[in-house]
Order: sequence, then structure tokens, then C-alpha cells
Amino acid sequence: AGSQIQGTAGIPRRSRRRKSVAIAYEPGQGDGAEPRRARWEPRDWREQLERIREMRRSRDAPVDEMGVQKCYDSSAPPQVMRYQVLLALMLSSQTKDQVTSAAMLRLRRRGLTVDTVLQMDDETLGQIIYPVGFWRNKVKYIKQTTAILKQKYGGDIPSTVEELVQLPGVGPKMAHLAMHIAWDSVAGIAVDTHVHRISNRLKWVKKETKHPEETRVALEDWLPRDLWKEINWLLVGFGQQTCLPVNPRCSQCLNQDICPAARRL
Repeated sequence: AGSQIQGTAGIPRRSRRRKSVAIAYEPGQGDGAEPRRARWEPRDWREQLERIREMRRSRDAPVDEMGVQKCYDSSAPPQVMRYQVLLALMLSSQTKDQVTSAAMLRLRRRGLTVDTVLQMDDETLGQIIYPVGFWRNKVKYIKQTTAILKQKYGGDIPSTVEELVQLPGVGPKMAHLAMHIAWDSVAGIAVDTHVHRISNRLKWVKKETKHPEETRVALEDWLPRDLWKEINWLLVGFGQQTCLPVNPRCSQCLNQDICPAARRL
């Protein structure tokens, strides 16, 4: 599933906190306090990240051309734009970017707003969004969520992850991406199947994780916060083009010599 955003973050900024001068003692000297342990971080991750940026430089993956950031009407009023972002995210689950983009285009031709969706019967909505994955369930979730947005939020979408994940059919990945794209706010890392898979292959997690939410927590524990917005966009495109779920193209990957999962050809 696609639906990600383009990042522009560069090398992590240095902390603005006041620097403290470390005083080294000979063994047996000092006040007896144990030295603070350095925060864990993966081996070679900065070099791996730079090489992934290089591989993503052409920005020609499906996520770049048809991801959620391309699916909404940028000329629409902000409230409508945010609703369209959320709907695109809901459609994108278990669905290729190309299919999501086409479904959103058909919806937008009908005038995609909270009111137009509420006025649409389930059969019509289903015909428009088909063949997105699990389209029958998504018809139900879209109608339920849209009704909640109308009644509780005045037609807008919530501005917190906590509220977003309470909406029918909206999971953590969608919530974090909605915050990124619709509200321009970074509340956490959006982890989908691509980010989850690649993080485990690169060993960007201390120990293997089984679910995307575990991966999100593990990444947020060490990855500098100014990279949180970029990392989803980078890894999704990388996963679509090179680090494929099956038969990854290791021979074409710049990280082949420093990737723990690389197939040595």
C-alpha cells in the first residue's frame, strides 16, 4: 500500500540543549557514579540512509507519482482538502497507489466533500471506489467516519493521532500520515509494510519486530525526530522499486555491502 509523503529533512540537526563537559576519571577516581550509557543506534544507519536518499533521488516510484499527497484537490478549501487526505488514506490500505489514485479521481469528479459522500448510497460509493482492497468494508467505514466528522468535528478531521485512530477504518499509520499531510504536524513515524520490512532487514530495530506498531515504537526510540517525516516517503519508494517483499533487487542496491539481509551475488 502506498500513500506516503515526500520528505526534505537533511542531516540531523545538532541538539540545541546546552552542552555539558564530560570529565574523565582514572579508574577508582571520581564520585563513584556510573557513566551514562550511550543511546542505542543501528550500525551504519547514517550511511545506509544517505545511500537510500541517493537511490530515491529520481522520485519516480509509484508513491511519488500517485501517493496520497497527490490524491487530494490542493485548490479545495483546507477543511475539504483534509477530508480528502483522510479518505485517500482509508482507501490506500492493502491497495496499490495506482488503484487508490484512480478511485480518488473518480470520487473527486463527483465533488468529494463530507456532504456529497453522506448523500451517496452505499452501492454508488462501492461502484466508484472498486477495485480498492476490501472495498465493501471501506464503504461501511467511510460512511461511518464521514458521519462522525459531520456530527463531532463540523466536517473537518481530528487534529490528533489519538482522535484519528478512534475513527472507523483508521489505523495508526493512516493517523500519522494524516497528521503529516493534512495538518503538517509530525506526531510520530508512519510505518506501513514497506517501512516495517526494510527496518527489519537493515536491523534498524534492536530485535526483530512482528508488527508495524512495534516497528514504529522501536524506530522512534532512536531515530532523530527531524527525520520522522522523511523516513516513510524514502522507505516506501525504496520498497516499491528495490527492496521488494519477494526477490529484492540486492544487486541494484547501493547498500548491498552494508545491509545485513543483502543477498551476496
